[in-house]
Amino acid sequence: MLDKTMTFSLGNDKDQEMKKILTTVYDALKEKGYNPINQIVGYILSEDPTYITTHNNARSLVRKVDRDELLRAMVRTYLND
Repeated sequence: MLDKTMTFSLGNDKDQEMKKILTTVYDALKEKGYNPINQIVGYILSEDPTYITTHNNARSLVRKVDRDELLRAMVRTYLND
């Protein structure tokens, strides 16, 4: 029984954490009067943190998200819908 390869995935937990962070960032940008989608896309494309407000600690939070993992999750979600 131990000769078979076992798989282990934390993907769903990571996706949930990324969603929680992005929702918080989105809300903070909206509260400050920014277009949240444009600002988040700008950050993803450039990795320039100044696209994200410091309001509600959004800038620090968004830097915890790996951009490559975020892009993979977004493409996976887009194609699965």
